[in-house]
Amino acid sequence: MPADESEALASVENAEPVGVPSSRGMARAVLSTLAQPGPLAREAGRLGWNAVRILRGTDEIAPSPRDKRFADPAWSTNPAYRRLAQSYLAMTGSVNALVEAYEARGADWREVEQARFVITAFTSALAPTNTLLGNPAAVKRAFDTGGRSVLRGMGHLLSDLRHNGGLPTQTDRSAFTVGTDLGISPGAVVHRDEVIELIQYTPSTAHVRQRPVVIVPPPIGRFYFLDLRPGRSLVEYAVSRGLQVFMISWRNPTEEQADWGLDTYAQRVVDAVGVASEITGSPDVTTLGLCAGGQVMTTALNHMAATGDDRVHAAGYAVTLLDFANRAPLGAFSGPRLLELARRNSRRRGVISAREMGAVFSWMRPDDLIFNYLVNQWLMGEDPPAFDILAWNADGTNLPARLHEQFLEIFGTNALVRAGAMRVLGSPVHLSRITVPTFVTGALTDHLTPWDGCYRTTQLLSGPSTFVLSYSGHIQSLVNPPGNPKAHYWTGGEPGPDPHAWRASAERHTGSWWEPWAEWMLERSGDEVPAPAARGSADHPPLEPAPGSYVRDRRPA
Repeated sequence: MPADESEALASVENAEPVGVPSSRGMARAVLSTLAQPGPLAREAGRLGWNAVRILRGTDEIAPSPRDKRFADPAWSTNPAYRRLAQSYLAMTGSVNALVEAYEARGADWREVEQARFVITAFTSALAPTNTLLGNPAAVKRAFDTGGRSVLRGMGHLLSDLRHNGGLPTQTDRSAFTVGTDLGISPGAVVHRDEVIELIQYTPSTAHVRQRPVVIVPPPIGRFYFLDLRPGRSLVEYAVSRGLQVFMISWRNPTEEQADWGLDTYAQRVVDAVGVASEITGSPDVTTLGLCAGGQVMTTALNHMAATGDDRVHAAGYAVTLLDFANRAPLGAFSGPRLLELARRNSRRRGVISAREMGAVFSWMRPDDLIFNYLVNQWLMGEDPPAFDILAWNADGTNLPARLHEQFLEIFGTNALVRAGAMRVLGSPVHLSRITVPTFVTGALTDHLTPWDGCYRTTQLLSGPSTFVLSYSGHIQSLVNPPGNPKAHYWTGGEPGPDPHAWRASAERHTGSWWEPWAEWMLERSGDEVPAPAARGSADHPPLEPAPGSYVRDRRPA
């Protein structure tokens, strides 16, 4: 099980899937990788020579110290296990070398990522640690427990086959309840329609800034990763700094809402801006869009700019990609055939379910997101761990077919960047017409939305921009409260065209990007006024306490 918070966070880095892979397209990429006579002969010879040395006990292949699969001392002290590990590592090394050779031949990087996706899943599945006899720690556990760990593991396996699509359960969701343990910052739902609830949070300071901030979370997943628990809540931190915070909570769609698209979602951002403005009496607001929520927010900002609506004063972006031209592991799913299959699947079924999306992207990091839990629950007989971020990750939402199709268009054809390629709320999308000041963040080890791709937003929009680079990965950078001595971020001067030149001159700071973001927001949030005594207004009275009803909706697809 994850030993600490950092491991739990690392387990959820693939939180925003965009499509479902095509086995035919993936197979074609793998066959092209393997059908290289020269590299194949070379690696076959190397593998044969390694096998001879492994049998003799003279081979020096050893697992990486960071590979936790082989942490048990038996892998280095027991001759049989040592040879087993060396044989596996030699095989995976040769197969991975074929992928590198395929790339060196000039193959399209998307095909390379497809081949790497399949081969990584295959080699991870073949690890000896995934079997009882091939895992010395599991054998010891079975011996120490008199076989009870094996029986418990079989129970977990059968339960997962029945209830979790055959994948090992990542967390004990029963350990947390939304509204009781998670998402408990005080506030009230002040607006509700068929798509969103808008939550206004209770101030925790005597005075607040007049201009409120409207937060736009991704429509994939629940908003409460921004309000996990006290001490781990962006909402809690923001109100403690004197910001008036409003949060969009998206409804979990079913096939009946298959036609909800960017028009539907962008309009709700515009509506939320209007509600927050009316309640606070401020003529305008600031916004913060996170992940895919930043893409939705961008289409709303574009429409507002096109129609002369100036009710957004400044906007923040957190780990959001607007430009998909750069290489990323997600490119494994960007081939035309893969995208077309994903479109057909979502059209036929009305939604892409949370389970389907989560399963596909768990295979992007199979060691961390699948086989780690397989070993712990099925082989060691341990119960699933109880971590708040894992509980959130397992609490997914569906994606309506129309929105899914438009996200695929953005992903596959880079439609947001191509002026006029998309039309949302009747307005052609031209990113250059967005002139509000922006605060943009990326995360250093984020493989889902690479930081230099996030940086591109500073060049695509026309207003003045500030960039902050956070350490860590996608979700870990967002659930990043101040006070962690390991956390750090970089700030620099005005962003220029080259992200790496910016980083080379940037200054490192200890702490969280939440801190410079809050300072930036406070500078753009108007004067201090007495904190309101109640939530809502006469036009938008409180409907129910936060976190509302939509976040608790567990309707299946």
